Amino acid sequence: MMNTKIYKSVHSLAEKLMKAAHKEDREAFDSLYTELKAICIDNENTEKDHPVQWETLADFTEELEDALAIYVKALEKSTAINSKDYMSSVAFSMATLQIELGQTDAAMKNLQDAKISANKIEDKEFKIEIDELIETLLEN
Repeated sequence: MMNTKIYKSVHSLAEKLMKAAHKEDREAFDSLYTELKAICIDNENTEKDHPVQWETLADFTEELEDALAIYVKALEKSTAINSKDYMSSVAFSMATLQIELGQTDAAMKNLQDAKISANKIEDKEFKIEIDELIETLLEN
């Protein structure tokens, strides 16, 4: 189960990171990113480890290849706890990056995995988003 304190700190860092990115405040962004990364590393392989912190870190990682590697870790952590929500959202995020990197086969595999995981979740709009991205890939 996610430690509430960690969840809150990760969530609050994510909000601050979005504000910093929006204001193009590089110094604040880098400092917040470092803080988030430290939380991930400190909690890794402890009972406080959770996919949410890795997924959030990947969301704010600017180098696509680096972000992809962190999403892989987030996917491993979400698979380990069998969290369909995280499994589907992480696989979807990975697919969007892979499309940007021209890795369409890998993207399609992640989208199909995301679709399977998303069967078990409530978010209908997200399921539509997955289907639409699959359609787009199939058309190209």
